[in-house]
Amino acid sequence: MDQKVIIYDFGSQYTQLIGRRVRELNFYCEIHPYNKKLVIDQQVKAVILSGSPFSVREHNALYFDLDQVLGKVPVLGICYGAQLIAHQLEGQVERSSSREYGRAILNSTLSDRLFSGVENGSQIWMSHGDHILKLPDGFETIATTKSIPVAAFRSKPGNYPQPIYGLQFHPEVTHTVDGSRVLDNFIANIAGMEPNWTPASFADETISELKEMLHGESVVMGLSGGVDSSVAATLLHRAIGERLHCIFVDNGLLRLREFEEVLRVYEKLGLNVKGVDASHLFLNPLQGVSDPEEKRKIIGKVFIDVFQQEAAALDNVRWLGQGTIYPDVIESVSVHGPSVTIKSHHNVGGLPELMDLKIVEPLRMLFKDEVRKVGQELGLPPELLNRHPFPGPGLAIRILGAVSRGKVEMLQKADHIFIDGLKRFGLYDEVWQAGAILLPIHSVGVMGDERTYEQVVALRAVTSVDGMTAQWADLPHDFLAEISGSIINNVKGINRVVYDISSKPPSTIEWE
Repeated sequence: MDQKVIIYDFGSQYTQLIGRRVRELNFYCEIHPYNKKLVIDQQVKAVILSGSPFSVREHNALYFDLDQVLGKVPVLGICYGAQLIAHQLEGQVERSSSREYGRAILNSTLSDRLFSGVENGSQIWMSHGDHILKLPDGFETIATTKSIPVAAFRSKPGNYPQPIYGLQFHPEVTHTVDGSRVLDNFIANIAGMEPNWTPASFADETISELKEMLHGESVVMGLSGGVDSSVAATLLHRAIGERLHCIFVDNGLLRLREFEEVLRVYEKLGLNVKGVDASHLFLNPLQGVSDPEEKRKIIGKVFIDVFQQEAAALDNVRWLGQGTIYPDVIESVSVHGPSVTIKSHHNVGGLPELMDLKIVEPLRMLFKDEVRKVGQELGLPPELLNRHPFPGPGLAIRILGAVSRGKVEMLQKADHIFIDGLKRFGLYDEVWQAGAILLPIHSVGVMGDERTYEQVVALRAVTSVDGMTAQWADLPHDFLAEISGSIINNVKGINRVVYDISSKPPSTIEWE
């Protein structure tokens, strides 16, 4: 991109949200860890310093050399970022008498371009334990709240070649009513950037770059039926055509009839795709396995074996295509390094080294919602773009306890009734992810004149933007009643259905 905003990450839970808000305003931005050195060139038009769980007053505070950026481009510090500016320039940051968290009212004390179009008394969102008591020389307060003297500040005009701003509140969260306007004012009015980051511009530029990068060489890519791999494959196909070789593996753990349905959609798109039915290779070693991590390892190993065998039959393949998206990239270079493994994933890990392949990741700079927008721009059908996320290990991790062929078939039928019902009731697009989970317990029931002792299915449906947080979906009771009755009446072996009403955090979306 010709112009970009750099966001330095100090470990805030909101850092990715800052990036997403900036992108929504059609400005290109990148998130870098706070300790990454940056050369300010002509592309960098502004810098934003994020919040942090740390305190600038503590010995373990995250240090950042402000000389890298101050005076070179406009700088905006948010929460910790604002306190860092004040602290390092010899202002005074003190512990608040009580942690300020929640809504507050902004009172502008000086007219400034940063608050152009923002009404005095606008609602903002606070989340901090420290506050700025005294600003450094050469700075002035431009807004306060009822409880803190410095809610926003700026460098006095003429003191620095480029302006410096600090906000004690979080403009990136929706609770700050005019937060997007504040960010837009900073980037457009103060930094002078043009809002030219759009799905169309990304698609055109990426296809052009892929053509140049992959000139004359072929790419192999594993497809999952999900949004990320489908959009990445379409971009690659637009760039190199039949030199993209897609492989879609049926691991026997997909949803009912999913393998055939997804293959038909891919073929309509004109993708060069081969469907491989390897279900027996996955299900046989999974028989009786209960441990979730062991399930993932088995599935990952078999997938690599199958993929490697299929890819080895192709000629002139030098690249491995992947649907990596920006949150994955950010996580791998986060403030604290790669995060502790919460769960391993079924992907193509190890394949680049095994097959001596280079990696191409067309979506590595996109957030999840941006991937869908690019897919729309490329003309992908709604049945692909609007598909709910589905775990790589498939139904193996939605069968709690030992896996068996019979349980997979039972869960496929129950899950199909649930997902089909969401579509019939017009609820599917209101839900971010949904599925059925087969529990490792039996419950007593009565069918006709007989007592039954059969299994329990839990239904899970959540609303979310990107899966980082999720709220359980408040589905209509008449819908749940119909789905429960349909599952119990039509799926032999299940006599009880429950609905999961826990959110993330603390509960994860998947049960394993």
